Amino acid sequence: MSIWGIIIGGTAGLAIGGPIGGLIGALAGHAIDTIRVSHDDHLHLRQNVAYSVALIALSAKMAKSDGKVTLDEVLAFREKVDIPEADVAKVGKLWDLARQTPTGFEAYARQLRQLFGARATVFEHLMGLLFHIANADGAVTDKEDEYLYYVALELGFDDKDFQRLKQLHGNYPDNPYQVLNISPDTDMDKVRQAWISLMRKHHPDQLQADGLPAEFIRSATEKVAQINTAYESIRQSREI
Repeated sequence: MSIWGIIIGGTAGLAIGGPIGGLIGALAGHAIDTIRVSHDDHLHLRQNVAYSVALIALSAKMAKSDGKVTLDEVLAFREKVDIPEADVAKVGKLWDLARQTPTGFEAYARQLRQLFGARATVFEHLMGLLFHIANADGAVTDKEDEYLYYVALELGFDDKDFQRLKQLHGNYPDNPYQVLNISPDTDMDKVRQAWISLMRKHHPDQLQADGLPAEFIRSATEKVAQINTAYESIRQSREI
């Protein structure tokens, strides 16, 4: 069963409370599913469900933050997330529920932070998806930029982290040094160390182990390609 099928069914027995659980309950009408999971898989599935629902909620509230929701923003979400056609309508309903609920975005971000820990690697992918949606209609508005900044803070990132994420997903997406989070004068040994470290952190298998749902793995695959391209660009520029 896909993560969307689990969410739509109501995630019985996963004990997901807070605003994320409330949104699931509103969607499912408090129905329950028949999924059975082992004790070892319980936390992992909770993380999968919470991440998926929170991302939809944060996306919906961001799309509303500048006063309008455009088709481009909705399509941008679907570009990066695998949603079976049979589940599209329900996921769309979840988006609408999140957009309309009075619960602030902070509550969703804080619940994610409690479940994953501050500055979790999966949050970099979440922020990347939010930036992608914000850029969908051609530019990130001031209100969207402010929204993204405060989401990042709630997830445990600091000002420096946010500026790095903003440049990666904004004006300088192809700067290899920004991608590897190093300065241009970094020696090649340390460039290689940074490359290896990021490859380990962002490898799709590692991210899935850390709680990233399989339906979002496309962003991890793209990130790995970006990291590899950055390393090769630096290596070739130095004729190594």
